[in-house]
Amino acid sequence: MSHRLKATPKALEMIERLTAEHGALAIFQSGGCCDGSSPMVLQAGELPLGTGDIELGTLAGTPFYIDSEQFERWGSPEFLIDVGQGPAQGFSLSTPDGHLVTRSAVASAPTAPAGTS
Repeated sequence: MSHRLKATPKALEMIERLTAEHGALAIFQSGGCCDGSSPMVLQAGELPLGTGDIELGTLAGTPFYIDSEQFERWGSPEFLIDVGQGPAQGFSLSTPDGHLVTRSAVASAPTAPAGTS
C-alpha cells in the first residue's frame, strides 16, 4: 500500500465495475497527452510498461503506474483518484456516466486506502 496513492470509494467501485466488464486492468497516470492529466485505464498488457514506469500501488487490485521522470518532475506528489462526470475523452476505459480523474490529495478528504474495496 502506498501513502502516495488513495482513491475515493466511488473510484474504487468504478475500477471494480470496469474489471468485471473488461478483465484485468492497468492504470497509467497520463502526463498531459490525450485526456489531459487524467489516469488512463487500459486492459492489462494493452500498453507495455516503459523502462521508466514505476508502480505507485494498486487500486481495487489494479496496478497504478507513472513515469519515474514525470513523478519526480511533479515533485513526488500524492494522488487522489476520483470519478469525473461523463465518459473519458481519450483512450481510457470508462463508463457512460463517469471516468477516473486525478485530484490533489487533501488530508481532510474522505478516502479509502489504495487496494481496498
